[in-house]
Amino acid sequence: MPERRPRAAWRRQPEPSASRGPARPGDQPSVVQATLYRDGRKVSSPDTLAETFRQLREHPDGMAWIGLHRPSETELHSLAAEFDLHELAVEDAMEAHQRPKLERYGDTLFVVLRAARYLDAPEEVDFGELHVFVGRDFVITVRHAEAPDLSAVRRRMEDNPALLALGPEAVLYAILDAVVDGYAPVVAGVQNDIDEIETEVFGGDPAVSRRIYELSREMVEFQRATRPLVGMLHGLMAGFAKYGTDEELQRYLRDVADHVTHTSERVDGFRQALTEILTVNATLVTQQQNAEMRALAEAGFEQNEEIKKISAWAAILFAPTLVGTIYGMNFDNMPELHWAGGYPFAVVLMAVVCVSLYVIFKKKDWL
Repeated sequence: MPERRPRAAWRRQPEPSASRGPARPGDQPSVVQATLYRDGRKVSSPDTLAETFRQLREHPDGMAWIGLHRPSETELHSLAAEFDLHELAVEDAMEAHQRPKLERYGDTLFVVLRAARYLDAPEEVDFGELHVFVGRDFVITVRHAEAPDLSAVRRRMEDNPALLALGPEAVLYAILDAVVDGYAPVVAGVQNDIDEIETEVFGGDPAVSRRIYELSREMVEFQRATRPLVGMLHGLMAGFAKYGTDEELQRYLRDVADHVTHTSERVDGFRQALTEILTVNATLVTQQQNAEMRALAEAGFEQNEEIKKISAWAAILFAPTLVGTIYGMNFDNMPELHWAGGYPFAVVLMAVVCVSLYVIFKKKDWL
């Protein structure tokens, strides 16, 4: 491990009472865990940042691993003063909502990671943000969400003192590995969702379009979390020789890079598949709408034919009704009222009118 540089003598050391920042009722403590290690072994777990700083000064050959969850500005400024963190990196850590990136400020690495976890109940992907400061003798993790939970990473490293003895770089690579491994359940959950969506699309589920859209948005977010990691890890690998990275850590990092490349390719495939599914769904919806419109048109045509038949018969029956109505009126001075051939004439007239109308409607295909 590189020799630890002395702190700047002019910098005022934070008081214990100020190390935790202003009280926030109802909030959980920001300092999740602060632990000092020496030669890969746990030395102590101070209760405050100020105590952590003091013990680290007393053991310059040790390493501090400080985990924070939504810290206050006071806590971050206290850490910046103690470990000489760059103000731009501290500003990013306070604001959050950063893209995944890796930046080097002197001897300190600043890494932003986007963790992901699959929520089974709502069938959604939840994303968290993690900021990591890596120096010669310290690792500081700042979480702004519930994920990722680094307690398992800490236990794993403590159970492997030989790996932990390699220093802060080993912790960084373990964190990277945990974040990337956390993508695997998400990939499996999304694959299952896509299979279900395909079934729903061909089953004609009307709510599937919304599900496709929401999952597509999550895949865009997933791409933003995984794609930059490929370049970040290759950037770390490019600095192996310059920074004298241990060979074991080199193999470790290459394995992480392989995993994140595979995950990134799967996510790209998911987004392409969802785009194609959305196109197929739009086509099926259009076909269904066309079929419904055709059915409505056919129903309207059949209805129109029935109306024409009814209208034709109504017209045929109306003619004799009209003649009978006229000659059924009780007036003395009506033409042909006392004519002997009046009745046969009226009957023949009604028959001629009805037959004529029937022939006309028949020619027009109304009957």
